[in-house]
Amino acid sequence: MRVWIDITNSPHVPFFVPLVHRLRERGATVEITSRAYAQTLQLLAAAGLDAHVIGAHGGRSAAGKAQALVSRLPALTRFGRQGRGRAARFDVALTHGSHELMLAARLLGIPGSTAFDYEYATLQHQLGCRAATTVVVPDAIPVERLATYGVRPGGKLAQYAGLKEEYYLADFEPDPLVPAALGIDPSRVVVVVRTPPDVSLYHRHGNPLFPQVLARLGGDPKVQAVVLPRTDEQRAAIRALGLPSLVVPEQAVDAQSLIAVADLVVSAGGTMNREAVALGAPVVSLFGGRLGGVDEQLIREGRLLPLVSVESLPLVKRGAAGAAGGKRLRRDPELMLELLLSSLPGYAGRDGAPGR
Repeated sequence: MRVWIDITNSPHVPFFVPLVHRLRERGATVEITSRAYAQTLQLLAAAGLDAHVIGAHGGRSAAGKAQALVSRLPALTRFGRQGRGRAARFDVALTHGSHELMLAARLLGIPGSTAFDYEYATLQHQLGCRAATTVVVPDAIPVERLATYGVRPGGKLAQYAGLKEEYYLADFEPDPLVPAALGIDPSRVVVVVRTPPDVSLYHRHGNPLFPQVLARLGGDPKVQAVVLPRTDEQRAAIRALGLPSLVVPEQAVDAQSLIAVADLVVSAGGTMNREAVALGAPVVSLFGGRLGGVDEQLIREGRLLPLVSVESLPLVKRGAAGAAGGKRLRRDPELMLELLLSSLPGYAGRDGAPGR
């Protein structure tokens, strides 16, 4: 089996790492394409995964994103062809939200699966879902929200229970050297902070609480807050604040190992919120976009707390009164892999053979 995976954003690296290893254990040939964006290439290198770098992020504007698609799609299509001919090099294409890969796969006649867990990235899903053979999403997303993308029960829809993070973190054990390398003082209240997704189309308005959170955490000597920026511009702006209790790593770091020891996670993005839930860490959401079905469910269950004011931040050591962490839940990554591979015609499961 020849598998093509396109990884276009930092959170998608840990999602695919256990799946790539399992595919190769089965004897599959796996090739990865990626793009220069955020910490994606650094994280791929840290995971020991080689990638063919094709294109870059289109920036904030819809026009920039359209231009990136226009330039990246033909390059992916060329990559997916066998030599100088028109035959496809791959049996299946897999991604977490890369509409470019699904479009390229469709042009090449390759069955393709796209996964996502936030339903309001509208432009991305309008293109990717319609081009995909299979669309893999958590069952927390109401199915009626997917109909606008041409995805309905009984068709290309495949659903899974729980959070995607519970699958890809199933085998994860934190590395104690990671917080030590950053000089984290375990006697202080350790907070991990994720910045807003500034360049995402679905996150157009700034969150006024975010700078207030930085000021509150950065000026408290009892706190040590590790801020994980998405871009070099964010990193420079946060460092320029000169707040003594903020730690801003120079490079991409093993965020999951930090979350595992954190007393609190404060994230303006979705993935780190859900990683904290999956690892049992207390987590407060600063997400400024429209809430998706997954976050709605986590809030209803009390596993994710929306922040309403900086005064309400629960800055206490984990285990102390007010630290509302949860239980860690591990789910089998094989189940996720089977859903993704179900786009193969005639696929009979792990012990079966893909058909054509």
